[in-house]
Parts: sequence; structure tokens; C-alpha cells
Amino acid sequence: MLLALPFVLLAGAGAFLLYKFATVVDGEVLAMQFASLGAKLILSARNKDELERVKQNIVCKYPDCKVEVLPMDLSSGEGSLKEVVREAESLFSNAGIDYMIHNAAFERPKRGALEETEEGVKATFNVNVFGTITLTRLLAPSMLDRGMGHFVVMSSAAGKVPAPGQALYSASKHALNGYFSSLRSELCTKGIKVTVVCPGPIETPQPSGAASSSQRHSSEKRVSVERCAELTIVAATHGLKEAWISYQPVLTVMYLVQYIPTVGYWLMDKIGAKRLDAAAKKGNTYSWNLMFGGKKSA
Repeated sequence: MLLALPFVLLAGAGAFLLYKFATVVDGEVLAMQFASLGAKLILSARNKDELERVKQNIVCKYPDCKVEVLPMDLSSGEGSLKEVVREAESLFSNAGIDYMIHNAAFERPKRGALEETEEGVKATFNVNVFGTITLTRLLAPSMLDRGMGHFVVMSSAAGKVPAPGQALYSASKHALNGYFSSLRSELCTKGIKVTVVCPGPIETPQPSGAASSSQRHSSEKRVSVERCAELTIVAATHGLKEAWISYQPVLTVMYLVQYIPTVGYWLMDKIGAKRLDAAAKKGNTYSWNLMFGGKKSA
């Protein structure tokens, strides 16, 4: 973790944090941990009031931290995003962006792949894929001019393995993995780094009034958002190309699909219908019982 401190201070640039709709890792927690390392931060999302609240919390805890707020709608199109990038690069005495943290995610409730609508497809891909890729294309040229830059992409375990009940979300994360792995190979000799983080289920803070939802999923073992943010920063500052963050059985499935795909895909086919059933009942969709339990209910 200490590797991040001299790098950020010497570069004099900021981490660009996106957290919009449902986030993979809570943006406030991630920003707070970057602030503890002395990073200069640009916080971006649609809700300016929420961004100001996060900024105030960071400054109260770390009075010397430099934080800027830059509202942005990731689905607003290239013209709008170009203006955001221009403004972001002008902050902190035109220092530019060292770390771009792609943390935006749009996730719909679990449902069968054939139940998804065209509207759902567009909403998911506009944020998870199109906006993220556009923002990357717009930021990359200045990084290339400086000969340095790092994209940290919050993907998902669903971007590595089949995710029954989350076909659109999984498809969007597979798209991110493919794009950024290819981008890394193209630009790695030009000073550009890419770290793709693939978390399993994360225990994100519940909004007020969501206690019943939390109780329904209390049996799911989830990595805390603080631990996920910490490991994300460790992975990025150590230059890892890809990091998986999860408890079992998610990691087992990821390893099987990666290294013994015949077995991994057989296993996912075995549990697919049962996972849909568990989601419909608001039950545990990450349970060992999906592998070794009974058949899908009628």
C-alpha cells in the first residue's frame, strides 16, 4: 500500500472515481482509502449534492487532502464526456489524471436471460460498457503524451464465469474484461497500465429502508466493502493485471472455469436453474447448496 503514496505525490495528479447507480465497490469507501494515502481526488457521479457530501466527509477526516467535485453522467454521450475530461485534466494545475478508477455499474434484479428487454440491454450497456469505453478513449491520449497512466477497472466475477440470473450484467462485464485486456496489450509498452478487478458478492452499505432486503440475504457470505477497496488499491499499486476478490464458492467456480473449463461450465449448467429459483425466492444465490443441494423446486 505504501507504494501508492510516493507515486501519487510525485505525480501530483488525482484518482478519478466513478460511482453511479449501483456500484461495484462503494465509491465513498474507495475515495476515503485513496485520501488516506495522500491522493488528490476528483469525485464524479450524477448527483452533485451526494458528491459534495462525500467530499466534506473526506476533508473532515483528512484536512490536507485535495478533493474536487466534477458531476458527470456516464451515459450522456461523447460530447458531454469530452467536456468533463477537459475540465478534469485542467484541475490541480493541469497535472492530468494518473489513476482512472472505473467504478460505475448498472445492475438489474436477477432474472432469466430471456426475460430481459431492449430497454434493459441499453441501460446496462450504456453505463457498464459504452460510457466506460468512451471515457477511456478520451482520457488515454493525455496519458500517452505524459508516458504514464493507470486504468483500474471494477469488473466482476460475473465477467469471468457464467452468471445465471444476471445475463446482461455478466455480458457487460465480459465486454469490459475483453476491452481492457486488449487495451493493456496494446499500450503496455507506452507507460499505460491496466488492472481489472473481479469481485464476487460485496457487502455494500444498505440505503435506509432496505433492512428487509439485507435480512433476506444475510446468509450470503460477502466481502466487506472496506476490504474490497483495500485489496483493489493493493492490486493497482502493485501493478497486477487482474485480481479476484471473493469468498467461496465463487472463487472455486472462477478457478474451475479458468483452468478446467469443461468441469467449470458443467458445474454452472448444473446450478443455473437452481440459482434462478433461489433468486426468485430472495434466497442465497451464492450457496454451496446450489452445487450439492436438491433439485430446482417446481
